[in-house]
Amino acid sequence: MDARQLWLRFEPYHDVTYFTPESRAATDALGCKGGWMGYFGMRAAPLGAASPELVTALFYNFAPRMVRRALPDAWSVASPPEFLRARLAGVDGALRRLLGSVDTPEIVEAASLARTAALAAPLAGRPLAAANRALPWPIEPHLALWHACTILREARGDGHIAALVAHGVGPCQALALYAREHSLDPAYMRTARGWTVEEWEAGDRPGDLPSVERATDAAALAPWEALGAARTSRFIDLMTPLALRIASANEAMRVNPMALDPVRELAVPGWNT
Repeated sequence: MDARQLWLRFEPYHDVTYFTPESRAATDALGCKGGWMGYFGMRAAPLGAASPELVTALFYNFAPRMVRRALPDAWSVASPPEFLRARLAGVDGALRRLLGSVDTPEIVEAASLARTAALAAPLAGRPLAAANRALPWPIEPHLALWHACTILREARGDGHIAALVAHGVGPCQALALYAREHSLDPAYMRTARGWTVEEWEAGDRPGDLPSVERATDAAALAPWEALGAARTSRFIDLMTPLALRIASANEAMRVNPMALDPVRELAVPGWNT
């Protein structure tokens, strides 16, 4: 099983959580001051009213000052449960727009497979995955699929941070290494995560990123091993057209700090015919 190929399928479905007009409208309606307050509020909300120090540690590659501009002020704008309701409303609206129909047998089947995989994701040492796993499962299949993808995504992210720490790669250093490896504009990456030029230059030093990526993939395999090869293959078949449809209509899936471009990486002849 290829953990990265699986990530390419569920990451676009998860990312509608933050980077769509529906998501921004939902957090603007709460009273958030800008998109990043909405992002930090929605992503951190499963943890409760988390401090900026905790969120900086768990999200890892954001500069502390960028987190402090949003937290703890976000919790005076709306409570964590209110942020959770807003993010689910934004997700619902975005998926309905991007997919057209969300009431399909394929989404029902994908939701069932994804839930089985998500429930098998290890939670020890994975705080963001555990916090999302503790939330109630949405009833509607397209939202249950999103919830499962979110657990799987955060479980992979938690494992990635563990790998970075184990290999001695710091937050800003990780971004600099990733930018160089994927030919991303350093100025864009600095701005996207709030680092100064001086901090970037200090963090731009050698590190074994390939070993980190291999460790990340290895730590992300447990849910798919539990699901089994045949059902994992079926999940890939079901999620590929969903990921492509979302990514083709979502600019955030073409320009992002993850260098993620599902339209290019997952292109299947005739997928949109």
